[in-house]
Amino acid sequence: MDKNFQEQFTGNVEFRPPLYKQRYQFIKDLVEKYRPKKVADLGCADCSLLWMLKFCSCIEVLAGLDICANVMKEKMHRLSPLPGDYLQPAERPLTVTLHHGSVAHKDPCMLGFDLVTCIELIEHLEESELKKFPEVVFGFMAPSIVVISTPNSEFNPLLPGVTLFRHADHKFEWNRVQFQSWALEAARCYGYSVEFTGVGHPPTGMENVGFCTQIGVFLRKYHQTCESAQSEKPTEAVHRMVFKAVYPSLKDEKYLQNAVVGEVVFTAQIIKQSLLDRLMAEHEEHNGDQRKFKFQPSMNCFSEDLGKRVVEKSMESFVNGNMVYIPLTTIFSFPKVNQLCGTFERLCKLIAGKVTLSSDGSAVMLNIEHENEEN
Repeated sequence: MDKNFQEQFTGNVEFRPPLYKQRYQFIKDLVEKYRPKKVADLGCADCSLLWMLKFCSCIEVLAGLDICANVMKEKMHRLSPLPGDYLQPAERPLTVTLHHGSVAHKDPCMLGFDLVTCIELIEHLEESELKKFPEVVFGFMAPSIVVISTPNSEFNPLLPGVTLFRHADHKFEWNRVQFQSWALEAARCYGYSVEFTGVGHPPTGMENVGFCTQIGVFLRKYHQTCESAQSEKPTEAVHRMVFKAVYPSLKDEKYLQNAVVGEVVFTAQIIKQSLLDRLMAEHEEHNGDQRKFKFQPSMNCFSEDLGKRVVEKSMESFVNGNMVYIPLTTIFSFPKVNQLCGTFERLCKLIAGKVTLSSDGSAVMLNIEHENEEN
């Protein structure tokens, strides 16, 4: 991708936001529209697009491919999970991989994707690579959607300093007729339809040159198949994986259990606090300033809505000696716990051995003695 290409211009041509961000936003909007689960970015370079897409809640698999391993390695750490991802795992799984290889070669690791993006890629390909590209992407990979962007050479005269091509590594730059002719032929051969658009509007009065970046969106015709091409899938990998990250997810039993246990303990503490507040208030009402409990709990840190729910549910809990008993049925009625577990039986299974329960297993037990330690 030509992020280093000058994107702010003199005169009437100025792109806000910068052109590369407009291209990324176009892809993000497309993802929000079609909700693909598996996305591959061919020519991923510094992984900026992949980094943006990892926040899209529908995507479960992200893959990048580039011919330059060093460029990927410089920025690939941005695709690793952060501490917060482990503290609050997402509901959906996410796996991110990066591969070193050419888009002109077939590899099984590039199969099974719903969306394939090729942003500012094809103009970097040698003629021999460009000839193989349609067969690899549309014939072999055969995703539901392919997005290809490339410079519109008709816009070049408006860009200061551009004499031939916008980037030294470009092998060609097409005008709109050339790009559309190539795209329509590829779509016809492999059973796709294609729509043309772009980003980077021309200045007022110069609309005839078209967008600075021209884009083709290819949609596979589902009543047609590519079985003949798919039957020739290679069994050997030709791309080399250079990075893989598997994000923590609530789909994983280990992370789900941690989340449930944490939410159960948090909810139980809230209910306990509410119960002790109520008992202390009742005690003060009948005994003046004498206090049964030496600490002074408060509900101020909880939301009004949660506080109301605590008051409603805490009546089912009780104190016996130094222990507070909170029924599991009460805890399960709280939306977050219910959402995480789904069923009461699942709740019991997930917290077994992780939370202190009453002898019959029907209630969470919390000790109130530590509340008085500092007083």
